Amino acid sequence: MNITKEQIDELNAVVTVAVTKEDYFDKVESILKDYRKQANIPGFRKGQVPMGLIKKQYGKAVLVDEVNKLLQDNLNKYLTEEKLDVLGNPIPKQQDNFDWDAENFAFEFELGLAPKFEVDLKTKEAITHYKITADEKMINEQVERLQKQYGKLISKSEVSEKDEVNGIFANEAEEIDNKTVIEIENIKNKKALESLLGKKVGDVVTLSTKDLFKEDYLLGSALGVDADKAKDLDIEVTFTIEEINEKEPAKLDQEFFDKLFGEGKVTSEEELKTRIKEDSEKQFEQQSDQKLLNDITEHFIETIKFDLPTEFLTKWIQTTGETPLTEEEAAEEFEKSEKGLRYQLIEGKIIEQNEIQIQFEELKEFAKGFIKQQMAQFGQLDPKEEELDNIAARVLSNQDEVKRLSEQLMSEKLLALYKEKANLKPKEVTYEDFVKEVYG
Repeated sequence: MNITKEQIDELNAVVTVAVTKEDYFDKVESILKDYRKQANIPGFRKGQVPMGLIKKQYGKAVLVDEVNKLLQDNLNKYLTEEKLDVLGNPIPKQQDNFDWDAENFAFEFELGLAPKFEVDLKTKEAITHYKITADEKMINEQVERLQKQYGKLISKSEVSEKDEVNGIFANEAEEIDNKTVIEIENIKNKKALESLLGKKVGDVVTLSTKDLFKEDYLLGSALGVDADKAKDLDIEVTFTIEEINEKEPAKLDQEFFDKLFGEGKVTSEEELKTRIKEDSEKQFEQQSDQKLLNDITEHFIETIKFDLPTEFLTKWIQTTGETPLTEEEAAEEFEKSEKGLRYQLIEGKIIEQNEIQIQFEELKEFAKGFIKQQMAQFGQLDPKEEELDNIAARVLSNQDEVKRLSEQLMSEKLLALYKEKANLKPKEVTYEDFVKEVYG
């Protein structure tokens, strides 16, 4: 077997695989002999069917199958040995008048080659790296929320602005019949607020769903309907009041601190606020890191210029799916996926240039850390190492999980690399300012 490559241009090549009779003959003959031993053909005893008849019935199918196996194995081996960085998979070229009755064959495959480029992490333009801080206003609001969450309920006779009201929302036409709790301070609609204030247990109030709550997401859960349906809902509902309570905030005492953080971990209001600030900023760091990754990704895609074998990739997309696409459909699919493909190539180059690798042991430790976090959410704060090892082994036996965890670990490694080497401009902001600046 002989394989040769014709370079069309920097991004395209054609590989020709020449298959001779010597490459496949012995294997084909061996398979046909096995067929003969097993063949059941009327008029002949098992194992006594003439070889000529076997070849006539099965010969071409066996030949085609065996030659295709040879092509696949040897073409993949050739691409690996020649270190050809290909995009997609080789596409067989259409050959008119191909003759399977010949003894020797030549097959041509189109290749799309990855472009050559370099990545300089020290970009000319500095990329903003946000440090999100918890300001005094946020900390105080969180303290108040916690006091309210852990406070005690005091039964009331009439609804006032600080109360929680248990009741049932109903609308027969929309099949709404949902028992819920609403906080009066979350009511946005002034008319609805006026209708509720002063009402007593057993009273029935008619409310409009339009702009009922300050936060749109509250309406779906209050009515017991899907969020998408609630978003466009503009109807009248009845609200039957069953219970009225005022929540007395918890006192900032040791009992409260122990409930939040464990016995003796926090002993004063000042320590409570410090702990809230630290915990909040740790959570904000994840958002800041994701924003940094997104910004660097976008920056590289916009500034690192290279050509792609567009025509080849469009043709590859057209032929590789379960359902063949038209040329126009394939071109649309390529346009949708081009940005992602460009970043895959850029990321691959960064990993190659900086020799970033993932060893199994560090993947295992990463998995154990992830498992430990999940267990902590269910109150298992100090699992044994042996238990973590066993769970990690089960997780890593699943290839989908290995892929997911490997991608997460690689993102962490890339993030650490960017923080070390990229041209970053630190910017300290409050969470409120971060949301305004990033999300509008």
